[in-house]
Amino acid sequence: MEDVRRSVTRLCQRESAQREIEMEEALKIQSLFIYPIKSCRGISVPQATVTQTGFQWDRYWLVVNYKGRAYTQRVEPKLALVESELPKEAFFEDWEPTKDSFLVVRAPGMSPLKIPLTKPSSIAEGVSMWEWSGSAFDEGEEAAKWFSDYLGKQSRLVRFNKETETRPSPPEFAAGYSTTFADMFPFLFASQASLDQLNTLLPEPVPINRFRPNFLVDNCDPFGEDLWDEIKINELVFQGVRLCSRCKVPLVNQETGVPGAAEPTETLMKFRSDKVLMPDKKARGKVYFGKEMVWNWNIGNSEGKGSKTIKVGDTISVLRKMPSIAEAAV
Repeated sequence: MEDVRRSVTRLCQRESAQREIEMEEALKIQSLFIYPIKSCRGISVPQATVTQTGFQWDRYWLVVNYKGRAYTQRVEPKLALVESELPKEAFFEDWEPTKDSFLVVRAPGMSPLKIPLTKPSSIAEGVSMWEWSGSAFDEGEEAAKWFSDYLGKQSRLVRFNKETETRPSPPEFAAGYSTTFADMFPFLFASQASLDQLNTLLPEPVPINRFRPNFLVDNCDPFGEDLWDEIKINELVFQGVRLCSRCKVPLVNQETGVPGAAEPTETLMKFRSDKVLMPDKKARGKVYFGKEMVWNWNIGNSEGKGSKTIKVGDTISVLRKMPSIAEAAV
């Protein structure tokens, strides 16, 4: 009899856990964002193609200084005002650019810059971003002059060369994965509910562009994305890596290109710092917003079978959660 009770209890627990997971199936993709040029303004798109290094066209380009080192909003907040436009068909799976396909770049006080999407012929050596260095395609003198004039200092525009270069994600967190010119990992998820909760605490609300995610999720509990260990969108499975620790970029007003003094970081420090989320570990002054993830191409849609297109409105299923936020943040 006791064995039966234990079996029934276990069954009820499993069913309860399954119901909890099924409730998560109401999660929806509210917005998708691609940032063609690293640290420049993003594009809200109705659909995007998933690749092993991130969304197609996401952080493919990088502005560098005369030494080939990356510029970002951390030191050049004016990059927030640089807008990119890609052909609408560029977001369809398996689309290939032609000689009439361009990335169009705009910024206040500047004439539009047209960058051909076909493969450049020039190579820039000695390009570096954080821990990585290598070669990249050089987009030429017109682009170099445009960004030099805009920033007021010698600059060049380069494009990641997937044919010859690999930029690995930190192996201690995501061994075997890589990205282009994103900071460390291919995908960043955030939820509308997390932003809403933060905004109730801020003196002035901020939009989601302060945090530059690829996915904005609706119908999620505030910071529920923290615990996602494995999720599924259509036939694509994404693996949670860690919470996203934030740098100075959220301080930059993305509409004006002007950094603020404290917010939203000061408020995040009160309830989203490592000291609060991981009290048993040494505090390093970090704050967290968003969940970094990778596409696990070894599961489900592998070997090129099936669609790799994700659309606004698609459902997200949570397959597995982490046991604690402290583990998620590591």
